[in-house]
Amino acid sequence: MLSPIIVAVDCGVKDALNLVRKLNPDDCKLKVGSQLFTAEGPEIVKKFQDKGFDIFLDLKFHDIPNTVNKAVKSAAELGVWMVNVHASGGGEMLEAAKSALENNAKKPLLVGVTLLTSLDKSSLREIGYNLETEDQVLLLSKLCQDKNLSGVVCSPKETTNLRKELGEEFILVTPGIRSIMSSKHDQKRTTTPITALKNGANYIVVGRDITLDKDPQGRVKQILENISY
Repeated sequence: MLSPIIVAVDCGVKDALNLVRKLNPDDCKLKVGSQLFTAEGPEIVKKFQDKGFDIFLDLKFHDIPNTVNKAVKSAAELGVWMVNVHASGGGEMLEAAKSALENNAKKPLLVGVTLLTSLDKSSLREIGYNLETEDQVLLLSKLCQDKNLSGVVCSPKETTNLRKELGEEFILVTPGIRSIMSSKHDQKRTTTPITALKNGANYIVVGRDITLDKDPQGRVKQILENISY
């Protein structure tokens, strides 16, 4: 079974390198986000790739179409496995992001971020979104599919509906993954690994459940064993 686990390496470089030394690229992929990439730049991606890991570059590009086009092109030149953009940047921006990959022999998966898992109904009202959370996520996901993106990043609470509406080929990446005993911290729309995958997720992004464990590789193996049943 190919592992659906993406480990969120959201920490400083010293802790990141120490964590990655303990993980096996056969069992998981790595997510490099804003904190680590801002501090270390493309070199940290290359270091992880040299250890055999596929990289999800999680920078959530959201800008004018031309800028996003160039950013996605740069990400592709790094050889990352997956890159994301904010779906709320609109159709023209999504088309520009997709067109950045046209001439790449090895194209990364391009996914659109729908709504951050830190947002709930009251948070959405605060910034002017009047649709229900699930409806807003579906609207943005359909836009991404229409613009030929590979898939979306969504909370595990929306995966069942998106899988039904968008079909089996559309990739669903779900952060907000917690074990039953874990605190939600700053994420509000969360669930467990097994539930997310049963509801239609292709990949699950797991952070603190793995990164704060005394044996992160053992925790990865435990999750893989649990979801294989």
